[in-house]
Amino acid sequence: MKEGGWRDRLWRKAEGWVDPFQDTDREVLPADAWRFILYFARQAKGPFIALLIVGGLAGAVDAALYWSIGWLIDLLDRADPKTLITEHWPELAALLALLLVVRTVVLIASAVVEQQVVVPGFYSMVRWQAFRRVIEQPYTFYQNDFAGRIATKIMQGGEAVGDFIVNILQTMWSFLTFIVLAITILATVEPWLGVVVGVWFIGYAAIVRFLLPEMRRAGRATADERSIFNGRLVDAFTNIVAVKLFDSGRREHAYVRDGLERFLVAVIRLTRAITTVRASVALLNGLMMGSIAAICIHKWTGGGISTGAIAAALGLVFRLNQMSGWMMFNINGLVRNYATVQDATRTISVRPAIRDAANAIVLPRASGDIRFENVSFHYGKGGGVIENLNLHVRPGERVALIGPSGAGKTTIVNLALRLFDVEKGRILIDGHDVRAVTQASLRAQFGVVSQDAMLMHRSIRDNIGYGRAGATQAEIEDAAERAAAHEFIAGVSDPHDRQGYDAHVGERGVKLSGGQRQRVAIARMMLKDAPILILDEATSALDSEVEAAIQDNLYRMMEGKTVIAIAHRLSTIAALDRLIVIDEGRIVEEGTHAQLIARDGLYAQLWKRQSGGFLGNRLAAE
Repeated sequence: MKEGGWRDRLWRKAEGWVDPFQDTDREVLPADAWRFILYFARQAKGPFIALLIVGGLAGAVDAALYWSIGWLIDLLDRADPKTLITEHWPELAALLALLLVVRTVVLIASAVVEQQVVVPGFYSMVRWQAFRRVIEQPYTFYQNDFAGRIATKIMQGGEAVGDFIVNILQTMWSFLTFIVLAITILATVEPWLGVVVGVWFIGYAAIVRFLLPEMRRAGRATADERSIFNGRLVDAFTNIVAVKLFDSGRREHAYVRDGLERFLVAVIRLTRAITTVRASVALLNGLMMGSIAAICIHKWTGGGISTGAIAAALGLVFRLNQMSGWMMFNINGLVRNYATVQDATRTISVRPAIRDAANAIVLPRASGDIRFENVSFHYGKGGGVIENLNLHVRPGERVALIGPSGAGKTTIVNLALRLFDVEKGRILIDGHDVRAVTQASLRAQFGVVSQDAMLMHRSIRDNIGYGRAGATQAEIEDAAERAAAHEFIAGVSDPHDRQGYDAHVGERGVKLSGGQRQRVAIARMMLKDAPILILDEATSALDSEVEAAIQDNLYRMMEGKTVIAIAHRLSTIAALDRLIVIDEGRIVEEGTHAQLIARDGLYAQLWKRQSGGFLGNRLAAE
């Protein structure tokens, strides 16, 4: 088939009926599972109406075929073989059309709407809109959950919503249509046959009403435990180096086994509920088929029913028996999908704790004036971390935050970036409260390099280019050269034989050394060229030779920019304009390196330890 041919155009027309990337202005998706499903169903009304129509037609065609079998048997029983075709060709032609044309068209239409319209477009639409909301969640949202678990909720949620609607509109609706027509046909043949099937349907509905709730609860618990178990697997594989180095006692086996055992208990509870339902349906169907057969034989012996009517009646009830088991499987799937949607909404349909204000402005390129005014932050606890902090960093000033681990240095930076919201006080950038500007425009003012290089499992080009959308290859290479990274990048390859800037770096950049990751991150920051630089242990993973190679470029990049540096290696920040010593969330000292050494306070103690005083005293004592 030629690309762009008429058949290809037909495929594309069907597959493009639902735009997978359409969206609405709604900020938070519905938290209730039913509302969540209906919210997305309304966005694809056309395809689902089509699915409803073909589902009903499928049930009607199915029932019509069994009625036609009875009619045909009676016709053959009474007609003259020599004149059968000439006298009854219109009816026979209609039966042939039902078999070859109507049935085929309905089944093809059903397959096209489900497989070409709903599965690719609608499922992707749900996942896309879920991703759009989840990616807007604040940093704390991701601190409190597994990344793999969040991704699983988005993938499973999209599939579950689509499967649920398809099951309702196609499978369930087709089944109900067939039952209604079957009862009508049987009641026409013999009223008691219709009564039996009607009673059977009431019993079937009772099973759904009284036994399926346990399946629903078990299905929800299974979905919960599955996601927990999956999260533990992802956590183990993501941190495989730590597992290899520290888990000599097989603790990870016990941790994962506990998750699998909990999942197994939930699965057993679910399978018991399924078996109970299947056994009940089997008993009910046996009673129905036996009753229908007994009535048919009784009526036939008295001449009250024809052979064709018996064939049609038995065909219909045997089909009902087949469909009922299949429908319980689908109802079970329906329950599981509903439980999956419920579970997914707990992650997807969460109002972000940090949001842009309704009248938030877009912050233009900043001069770099940063003020912390009476800022307190305790991570939601009663106290600790940052307490009544006042700090002014002037435009173009290069300052360092220094202090022992846990003093609050990185938290101060994260508050400026609005990864967390202050609990008291305010932070101003060029006189604008960070809560009054859009988060995107706020973070556009900052170039950040942290101790964790934050690389993605993409090419080196993509990782550096992440600093500026639309950057050219020449600009990316220039940034890499200034970060002393271009030379090593040329020698990088990956298992797919991608070389240099095309090579992928693995999850979190694991295929690169710590120093290489850090240089790629510095290149990304240089490419971004933001007015405010945050250097959180930016050169901690570099050896002295490489650090010296990029130091001049770093200092040139700092010219005219506001710089906040965090470093435990004090020699890297001693030459900055102002050193601010933080302890227990408060500023305890500030000044130049020489002023703080002369003061002989906390900074001087830290400096002595790093410049040989601490180790030297021990060696001298020995």
